[in-house]
Amino acid sequence: MREGMTYTGYFSRLESRQHELFGVDLGQGISRRTLLLGLITFTLWDGPLFLLIGFPSVQWLTLYMLPPVVVTVLGAQQSKRCDRRTVLAGWVIGAHYQVHGHRPVICGGRVVAHRSGWIPRSARWERFAPVLTRAVGAATTARLFGAAGADSVPASGPVVELAHTVRLYGPDHMVRAAGRGRRKGST
Repeated sequence: MREGMTYTGYFSRLESRQHELFGVDLGQGISRRTLLLGLITFTLWDGPLFLLIGFPSVQWLTLYMLPPVVVTVLGAQQSKRCDRRTVLAGWVIGAHYQVHGHRPVICGGRVVAHRSGWIPRSARWERFAPVLTRAVGAATTARLFGAAGADSVPASGPVVELAHTVRLYGPDHMVRAAGRGRRKGST
């Protein structure tokens, strides 16, 4: 028996590294993907803080630096669940699922799924329900999850009754059926 190896996993882990930045030697180098993620994270976090608070003082330096560093360092690591994704990609996909839900793909996306086929918010958030109830109250949690009878919407139209008729065709019938389809001059 022949065995082969798939190298795509190894190729996805190859990454270019930045060995020098503004004349400073970085030794073994930092991954350019991590560097880009850090640049984007620091810009998105520190930009609004500069506009709201201004240049950081010693007291505010942790607020300016710690969240982007944590997101960059933890988010740039390889995911343990899916080896082709980073941890940050898993966070983004998980947040998108919790906010928007899973919309079924029918016929490769050519047919739009009916709203009743989507996974409701109550099913997506049911594991967070006790924490939400304690944090924001029962009335707000019920409003977030939707009405109590919202999940009882039927997934499709009325039930279609099928009347099955079973027939067994033997080889003699198949020969006759094949003979009907032939042209008269072909034998």
